[in-house]
Amino acid sequence: MYRSTIFALILTATSAVAVAQAAPPSANMSGSATTSDVGTINYVEGHVYLQGRPLVAGSSGNPKLAPGQRLTTTNGKVEVLLTPGVFLRLGSHSTLRLVSPELTHTEVALDRGQADVEVDQIYKENTLLVDLPNGQVQMLNQGLYAFHANQQQLQVFNGEASLYPGSNYNTDITPIVVKSSQQIQINAEPGRPQHFDKNYAQDALYRWSSLRSKYLGEANQELAENYAGYGGYYNPGWYWAGGPYGYTWLPGDGLFWNPFGWGFYSPGYFGGMGFGGMGFWGGGFYRGGFYGGRGFYGRSFGGGFHGGGGFHGGGGRR
Repeated sequence: MYRSTIFALILTATSAVAVAQAAPPSANMSGSATTSDVGTINYVEGHVYLQGRPLVAGSSGNPKLAPGQRLTTTNGKVEVLLTPGVFLRLGSHSTLRLVSPELTHTEVALDRGQADVEVDQIYKENTLLVDLPNGQVQMLNQGLYAFHANQQQLQVFNGEASLYPGSNYNTDITPIVVKSSQQIQINAEPGRPQHFDKNYAQDALYRWSSLRSKYLGEANQELAENYAGYGGYYNPGWYWAGGPYGYTWLPGDGLFWNPFGWGFYSPGYFGGMGFGGMGFWGGGFYRGGFYGGRGFYGRSFGGGFHGGGGFHGGGGRR
């Protein structure tokens, strides 16, 4: 009875991941044809509008948000891709503008409502900025960041951010550092960061972000295994998973845990390890991930990101 139950669970999990399976790359594939750009609208739920034009609910791989364009939700949510390994999720009754889509200077403005940003990988060359009416936030490390424009509040679930108060984004001022489990009110004269209860703060957008992250982790698992035998033709970045998943992230090397405890694997991670070894069941989702309690905190195997491609160069606050 016990063995049959376990076998059924494995089949169910395998089937769920297989939905996102993409065909193995051809011999001349470089990966560029399957990747996406900063600002791609990855998933839509409910009522979402791009420049006033409604987007199809339940769809993935929607048009790309161009600089200056507005993405608006009423009773809906939407997921936007920033640099590889960085997901922005916009809550209901919110408005987002893309300011800069550059890979070394990625900047968005949250004019109203709520957004969560999941940062699974970031380099010192990446400048990730979210503008609020009374301040600008630069995300410095891997982690989960919650932005509330109406309440003028930043919450750092995991990670570290620099807050530059004011509406003119003055680069001459000294930023306020906000660390894990801290929040701050972004007023004209903000006070000091305060501790907050991360469990109590898990609202509807947080739970939706966690579920989306789980789905994309499952899609990553399948694609990483598909590309494992084609290392010479693989470039890290966003890869199309199809169905309700949209694009998922494939890192260049190793295994990364995200803030929700789900693993993102590189194709090279499966060399000799496979699905039953250190993969999905062994050291991945269930043992070392969400259910195993290892969590996030920068855990990376195989030395982090050492593959080709990716994003390099300089940048900075404007």
